[in-house]
Amino acid sequence: QVQLVESGGGLVQAGDSLKLSCAASGRTFARSAMGWFRQAPGKERVFVAAISWTGNKTFYADSVKGRFTISRDNTQNMMYLQMNSLKPEDTAVYVCAISVPSLSDYAYSTEGDFRSWGQGTQVTVSS
Repeated sequence: QVQLVESGGGLVQAGDSLKLSCAASGRTFARSAMGWFRQAPGKERVFVAAISWTGNKTFYADSVKGRFTISRDNTQNMMYLQMNSLKPEDTAVYVCAISVPSLSDYAYSTEGDFRSWGQGTQVTVSS
């Protein structure tokens, strides 16, 4: 069973930057795609960004494209989300997720493609 732990959230002002981290345990990290989702108060969880297991492929929600960058370090079992030009509408709990191991180098974007989830880290952007 893979365990995921997010960190790096906080309270920032609009226009600021934050970098989220996701630490993964388990031997299958390097063969698994990963992703970030977020859930704002009173709303459903939505896709933010994903990265294939090699890191060669990434995919972003339109709402964050050009502002957020997803990356990973397979040697450290870590995934990151660099968030720039933050907006109040980015306020949410950010959760990282990992897919089932596969040789396919895909960056998935639907919840059903991910098997394990972290607890989340709160990001609050004030106007």
